[in-house]
Amino acid sequence: MTVVWNAYLFPCLCAFGACIGFTLIFNIHGVGRIICGVGGALGWGVYLLCGSNVPGAFAAAVCIGVYSELMARVRGCPVTGYLLVALLPLVPGGGVYYAMRDCLAGDTQQFLHSLLNTFGMACALAVGSMLSSSLFRAAYAYLHRIARRPS
Repeated sequence: MTVVWNAYLFPCLCAFGACIGFTLIFNIHGVGRIICGVGGALGWGVYLLCGSNVPGAFAAAVCIGVYSELMARVRGCPVTGYLLVALLPLVPGGGVYYAMRDCLAGDTQQFLHSLLNTFGMACALAVGSMLSSSLFRAAYAYLHRIARRPS
């Protein structure tokens, strides 16, 4: 149980708390704070379960995108706040730092490795969130049209 707590549950709890903190900056109130926190914890959990790599970041962004779209529809709020706040724990700020450190130290191989990994993470987050939002909106509009069609 200790391994599960240290490897998965505690980091997800920390992501939840970080997202709650970011809701103060984005001026999200009430239940929206909890929704953002759950979205961040969900994304971080998917990222950890998929191996903490670029495909894991893509899978996490897809899950966060679908979750944000669903919660925005349920609450009647814009999806942007939920999506951005939930994605923030996954943003590769440490990767940028390490890439610049390696660049200044003159370690070209490690610099390129860090830079490409960071760029891959950022692209995976962007493509995953855009793709899931676009597909969700298209599917939602199609299903909404079918539901309104008379029998």
